[in-house]
Amino acid sequence: MKRALIYILTGFSALVFIHSAVSCSGAKEPEAVEVRNVIYMIGDGMGLAQVSALMLEHGFAPINMEKAHAVGLVKTYSANNRVTDSAAVGTALATGTKTNNSVLGIDPEGNHLESVMMKAMKAGFGTGMVVTCPITDATPGAFYAHVGSRREYETIAAQLAESGIDVFMGGGRRLFNDREDGVDLYADLRSKGYTVVEELDELNETGSGRVACLIDEFYPPYASAGRGDYLPRAVSKSLEILSNDNGGGKGFFLMIEGSQIDGAGHKNDIDNVLSEMQDFDDAVGIVLDFADRNPGTLVVILADHETGGLSLVPGDADFERGESGVSASFGTGGHSAILIPMFAYGPGAEKFTGVFDNTEIPGIIESLILP
Repeated sequence: MKRALIYILTGFSALVFIHSAVSCSGAKEPEAVEVRNVIYMIGDGMGLAQVSALMLEHGFAPINMEKAHAVGLVKTYSANNRVTDSAAVGTALATGTKTNNSVLGIDPEGNHLESVMMKAMKAGFGTGMVVTCPITDATPGAFYAHVGSRREYETIAAQLAESGIDVFMGGGRRLFNDREDGVDLYADLRSKGYTVVEELDELNETGSGRVACLIDEFYPPYASAGRGDYLPRAVSKSLEILSNDNGGGKGFFLMIEGSQIDGAGHKNDIDNVLSEMQDFDDAVGIVLDFADRNPGTLVVILADHETGGLSLVPGDADFERGESGVSASFGTGGHSAILIPMFAYGPGAEKFTGVFDNTEIPGIIESLILP
């Protein structure tokens, strides 16, 4: 029988999803230091129900996201739709400006938008991206690309090769080495000083320098179907490289996406929602440990939108009885319009407490790291 979130719990107590509960989870208090590093973590399709489902899976033992110093909620609508797609919301989270669905890095009037990552790069910060989707997909693309359609994959790949981002890891290698236009972006990247690899293990001896790691022809498999622990390991390696290269400089800006929570939500596949959520939370644990060892590291964890209209419903509608289990119920195969959760950790975390529009988040980050 599929696990499908059926639980018989003993000593059941209500989960109260408020800031005071987070403060009881053993989180260290943020140090009053200047923000030096920013780690921006996006769980694609991760709504409150998906976070709650992972908590249920753990029997309410704290998950890593619960270590946050601050918790907020975020509105997700796009410029032309109350239900956003990943391109529009990625653009909002990267640049602070709403745009139309399917558009990357361009506002509704056609103006190019600059992301907080690119601004950080210009100010001397190291930059990196680690995702579990094609590196040209909507969320990562929003941080460097400017296209009228998120489906312009080869154009997006070419813009990434020109972006100057120091470290990027994800799928989509055929957009670099087997392109319809015949351009060899592998050669282009190597000419710019990148180490280009197709397996994460090829970086075992690499601790610095520019790196492009393209682990799949296009879309990597689920963690449960062969991707394994790539995301936590890739996050660790990226943190190592960016720390080594910027130890005496300004610091770094790293964007991490748990990309396939979304795909499992589209398929109403609770098993893979849970395994992708666990994979993402494992990466959160690595990042928070890094932040504890490196004062001045701000971690912002949030979703772009919720996918699947997930709700967690009891096995028995009679609430006066004892525990009857909880099951997953999906309301759609698409995205939903509900608020999404945000968790912040480290110096400046208190600025992320409250209810925000998604366009506010990059501006807060920018105010903490740029003059």
